[in-house]
Amino acid sequence: MHSSPSPYGGLSAYGWDDSLELSFAAHRAAGHEPVRVIAVDRGRCDVAAAAGPLRAVTGRGLDPCTGDWAALTPGAEPRLAALLPRRTAIVRASAARDSHGQVLAANVDTVVVAVSLTTALDAGRLERLLALAWESGARPVVALTKADGTEDVSDVLAGAAAAAPGVDVVATSAVSGEGLPELTALLTGTVVLLGPSGAGKSTLGNALLGADRLATGAVRERDDKGRHTTVRRELVPLPGGGVLIDTPGLRGVGLHDAAEGLDQVFPEMERLAADCRFADCAHETEPDCAVLAAVESGELPPRRLASYRKLLRENAWAAARTDARLAAEQADRWKTLKRHQRAMYRFRDRQR
Repeated sequence: MHSSPSPYGGLSAYGWDDSLELSFAAHRAAGHEPVRVIAVDRGRCDVAAAAGPLRAVTGRGLDPCTGDWAALTPGAEPRLAALLPRRTAIVRASAARDSHGQVLAANVDTVVVAVSLTTALDAGRLERLLALAWESGARPVVALTKADGTEDVSDVLAGAAAAAPGVDVVATSAVSGEGLPELTALLTGTVVLLGPSGAGKSTLGNALLGADRLATGAVRERDDKGRHTTVRRELVPLPGGGVLIDTPGLRGVGLHDAAEGLDQVFPEMERLAADCRFADCAHETEPDCAVLAAVESGELPPRRLASYRKLLRENAWAAARTDARLAAEQADRWKTLKRHQRAMYRFRDRQR
């Protein structure tokens, strides 16, 4: 029995479905066609269309990201006319550390956080990446890579699980194939790989793709860190359905408005804080603090509380900068409006 071809052509392999088609009705009536952004590069982007891949010009005022759905104006020089609303987005603080966030990938369903088993587990960095993933609206999964190069993964597996409550943690090897079936079973829709350089993201991605589609490189023996062999975010269809986005290694991951993500990474904090004497307890030196009591009793590791405090402070700082920027933008709008009003009054007075 043969399955009927998709009415959306090759675009169905990238996730286009009936609900997206329904939301696209006004754009289609205007003569546009749907595309998905594969990669972005200096005012142009590679996109997947129903008839195949295209190179398009980025429309004025648009800031597309890998994974975006967009409306394309076809022609001799295809151009993006609009971006569709993002269902999810992975956003980190910008490299300039200003109040604007940087979107790493859009419309993501599963975030695979890659952690190399050949280096000591950095639980704080893992928690940071998980906060980013949870905040996006996608579901995180932790992939411990390079299991073939490690004799005993049990300690790292336990440490990663402790830093990732409610998240599936899978030890994998792209060389032996260990853990790949279990990891593949957890992946749905659009999958993005996150992690530092040298974590084995691209090698893992090639194993999931079943082909060497993504560039890989060796790591330095002295610190097990790699060069940025992935230089841009790129979206590739997976053989079993769904698509994969590989990302360059993340040296720094600043949080940007990730309060809900932090709640997901540290669920025990809210549970313990409910028993504190003061509703606004900062868990520092307050009397009858249930969080501090949990640390003293050994229920809550001190490292876990220290990491929570650090990320909470960083997120509050980022939120304050965003609020300050929004307030400044509002003030500028008022100033502009007042200038226009004064100019109008002066013109009116001259006409009398």
